[in-house]
Amino acid sequence: MGIRNPHSWMWAEACELLEQAQRLQRQFFRFGHAVEAQPRWEPPVDIVAYGSEIQVTVALPGVAPEHVHVRVYEDSISVVAIRPLPMNRHTTAVHRLEIPYGRFERRIALPAARYELMDQACVNGCLVLRLATH
Repeated sequence: MGIRNPHSWMWAEACELLEQAQRLQRQFFRFGHAVEAQPRWEPPVDIVAYGSEIQVTVALPGVAPEHVHVRVYEDSISVVAIRPLPMNRHTTAVHRLEIPYGRFERRIALPAARYELMDQACVNGCLVLRLATH
């Protein structure tokens, strides 16, 4: 019977605790509307006009396109999604986490006009929205 490396055992236990915490977080996002209502971060945006169109670019590194929800209002747009932690049970170390994660919501004010969403695409880690004014 060999002796187990105490460091690998402690790391395996830490990974299991991290996985449990992620499961709890997913449960809160699924069932707890109060937690879901509080955004954790806001992505940066660029807004550029091209004649009667406006292009809004939202930086969303690591966010799956199918998890992005966009709503167009008369004077603004809203972008909501969740960027998951970049870790799983196979993660062996976390050296640095600088890119924000968790639920985000960004309400972006637009110049006074009526808008219609013409196109929505994810390009190079950014959500690109093309809006037409009426």
